Amino acid sequence: MASGSKVTLKSSDDEFFDVTEAVALECGAIKNMIEDIGISSPILLPHVSRKIRSKVIQYCKYHVESQKPGVSEDEIKSRDQEFVKVDQAMLFELILAANYVNNQKLLDLTCQIVADMIKGKTLEEIHNTFNIKNDFTPEEEEEIRHENQWAFE
Repeated sequence: MASGSKVTLKSSDDEFFDVTEAVALECGAIKNMIEDIGISSPILLPHVSRKIRSKVIQYCKYHVESQKPGVSEDEIKSRDQEFVKVDQAMLFELILAANYVNNQKLLDLTCQIVADMIKGKTLEEIHNTFNIKNDFTPEEEEEIRHENQWAFE
């Protein structure tokens, strides 16, 4: 593929979007698809909506641009932290999309945000944070706590 070539991506809601080769290659799965089928046809992303695809591409574009001289690691980290200031639903969709397109940097970033949301919280606080319904009986919960005592220390 020639430098600066455009790659067309097609999201799950049948939206098309052109990106540069450098941006597309930020995602391992897209890179593999390009190597397998070329760029004459759109690259299908059936598990990624237009809204999330746009966010992933925004992230990839910034990281391609940040490879140029003069962009510090602190700038990149600051920009990444701003990027992930999204609602919980979008955060989880970004995790799924990053995993699907195989963008390890984005996957690590978004998973770290979730880990930070969990860190230092009690089980009840985690349930509240992520809107998880506890469907264990008190007896079952006590048995789990006893079997996995190390996790509750």
